[in-house]
Amino acid sequence: MCARYTLTRPDGSLAEMFGVEEVPPIAARWNVAPTQESPVVVEGPRGVRRFEMRRWGLVPPWAKDPSFGARTINARSETAAEKPAFRAAMKSRRCLVPVDGFYEWTAAEDGGRQPWHVRRRDRAPFALAGLYEHWTAGERTIESFTILTTEANEVLRPLHDRMPVVVAPADFRAWLDPDAKDVERVRPLLRPAPPEPMEAVRVSRWVNDARHDDARCVVPA
Repeated sequence: MCARYTLTRPDGSLAEMFGVEEVPPIAARWNVAPTQESPVVVEGPRGVRRFEMRRWGLVPPWAKDPSFGARTINARSETAAEKPAFRAAMKSRRCLVPVDGFYEWTAAEDGGRQPWHVRRRDRAPFALAGLYEHWTAGERTIESFTILTTEANEVLRPLHDRMPVVVAPADFRAWLDPDAKDVERVRPLLRPAPPEPMEAVRVSRWVNDARHDDARCVVPA
């Protein structure tokens, strides 16, 4: 699964990577947590991509209130097309979530929780597969997203049996295409990431507190 992540270099390189003409001002984040806003990449008419700030935790249009999103920060890729909260978005509201790492936890010898930062060895940013939705009640509107998960690869398996779906740049167009409403066309993309470019680094427990959002979160333990 994925419950926290980092996006520490939200600069112009993201525009080139995602084929977006302009990147809005985005603060570096070392500990993005559920219910917080973070940028995602969506594709609109005529294939034009853009960054949007959305709340992490998908709130479907029929939800009674936004608290629904606390239970939908992740969606299992194997069943998302059938689940009421995700099936409409799975058909035509797919997005990319820019990150440069995500966290996983294991049990520590002292009974606490030991965090690990999972990232590319070259520290380059990458993209996670996401879904997005629009919720409104009266004058209140929430734009939200969720992150899809799949089986863990060899790097993640010692830490957890699930991992977020990583979308390769060559597959961005296929994943984002809002006209590709046949889920079977994108299902082959929902696979574990190749392990070779990835590493899992034991980091400081400073990140365990969601209020902490600075470089100390990724200091090796």
